Amino acid sequence: MHVRFAAALGAAALAAALLTTGAQAHEGHDHGETPASSATPAAPRGEAASAEVELVAAVREGVLSVYLDRFATNEPITGASVAVEAPDGPVTLKPEPEGRYTVAVPWLGKQGRHDLLLTLTVDGADDVLPVTIVVPSSPEAGGVPDGAATHRSERLLPADPLLSGVALLAFALGVAATLLVRRRRAAPAVAVLALALPLAVATARAHEGDDHGEAGGAPPAAAGSDLARRQPDGSVFVPKPVQRILAIRTVVSEAESHGRTTELPGRIVPDPNASGVVQSSVGGRLSAPSGGFPRLGTAVRKGTVLAYVTPPVQRVDVSDMRQRQGELDQQIATVERRVARYRRLVGSGAVSQVQLEEATDELQGLRDRRAALDTVRQEPEPLVAPVDGVVAESTAVAGQMAAPGAVVFQVVDPARLWVEALSFDAVAGASAATARLADGRVLQLAYQGAGLADRNQSVPVQFAIRGDTSGLRIGQFVTVQVGTGGREHGLALPRASVVRSSSGQEVVYEHVTAERFAARPVRTTTLDGGRVLIEAGLSPGKRIVTQGAELLDQVR
Repeated sequence: MHVRFAAALGAAALAAALLTTGAQAHEGHDHGETPASSATPAAPRGEAASAEVELVAAVREGVLSVYLDRFATNEPITGASVAVEAPDGPVTLKPEPEGRYTVAVPWLGKQGRHDLLLTLTVDGADDVLPVTIVVPSSPEAGGVPDGAATHRSERLLPADPLLSGVALLAFALGVAATLLVRRRRAAPAVAVLALALPLAVATARAHEGDDHGEAGGAPPAAAGSDLARRQPDGSVFVPKPVQRILAIRTVVSEAESHGRTTELPGRIVPDPNASGVVQSSVGGRLSAPSGGFPRLGTAVRKGTVLAYVTPPVQRVDVSDMRQRQGELDQQIATVERRVARYRRLVGSGAVSQVQLEEATDELQGLRDRRAALDTVRQEPEPLVAPVDGVVAESTAVAGQMAAPGAVVFQVVDPARLWVEALSFDAVAGASAATARLADGRVLQLAYQGAGLADRNQSVPVQFAIRGDTSGLRIGQFVTVQVGTGGREHGLALPRASVVRSSSGQEVVYEHVTAERFAARPVRTTTLDGGRVLIEAGLSPGKRIVTQGAELLDQVR
């Protein structure tokens, strides 16, 4: 009975000692900080807005910075006049680049609520906007820095050296009681005691005053500077300086009636009236003109010689030509003697003047035929540009054998290009049509006509490109939007406004407040080459981001 009681007493004392030393080890321990609330910006700030102007005022290191933007478009306002009511009277702010205005305000460094009155002059119109800025307490005064929400775990037990000594004494007494009852195992118990006491003391000292939340740890990024970050509710906080960098632009959504469109695949083709191909009429060997073959993109004029084609002469043809030349030479010699004789006799009247003229014409014909044979053997065929334009395609290589009818050059006028689309339905008289390139560029099109014969079970439809055609290439694929005549009522937004979230849902970002943006899930349909129609998820009168939405979606 005494043995069991002593053993239980020793176990209880040992447990109490371990618990006490564990609590002492965690005295002042801080495992980390709770997530900082990203809703509060680093610098104290306030905002105000009117029908035309949106304003954000921030105080940092005794300097008041005021950011002015257009309320509807979020464009920075430059060239405005801004004044703030100070204790000594109105103070005019200094204009900075990108719609920022600054002034030193030492009286705003005090803790508490500050109500400011800002007087603005924008585009000749005056406006007065009140702004409230709350300056939190400083760390020296016992407060927590704005935006740096820190949390420390409470100490389980107070840091009392006497309590630690009592715990160690209880542990030693428990072990001693065990030794008195069971002397046979005294040696192992003494060894355990010798190891446990230093370990308990070392553990308590190692954790005394430990704080993992502060030692070597950097403060949250949100508490150090104005950074864009995502809020707990899913919205995105973007300070005005960051909005300037990202070039965020917005538009106020409006419900209107829009024409219904259909989407067709297409590609860019040359205008048949302002382009042409250069082909060889006879097979032969290519040779370059003076200056060499024209390079791709070289501007040429109609009639410019681009290359020469020298027809090959076979051995059999050479033999026949030489035989024919010999026969012509013999005939020429015979006719020449006849003409010489007729000239001597025409004076005596033995030969008429008509006979002399006929012999002379026959001699001239023989000489022309003889010269033509030499020309066929020596003179190449010139290949000339059929229209004014630039060389869009070239296969010319010196010494290359060109087959009859092969395309050697293609000349295109880059200012006159068409788009050929394929439609599964007949499109007649489409007045409104646009084409969208892969980079988002939109081209205005003019309907030219549609084919009556199917091509791959579709109808080819041709459009002329209006406006600037720089940077376009023949064969480049585009997406054509053609009006069908129907009407739809809804909100039209640029395609750049719609982004896909991580879940695959299409969303747009609403400019809720001056520095906060919220994602709104929407359902869209194609309106034209540069716009989409919002079918559901958005109401009129909202400020929607049209530029920089993709960047906002990447903020975490």
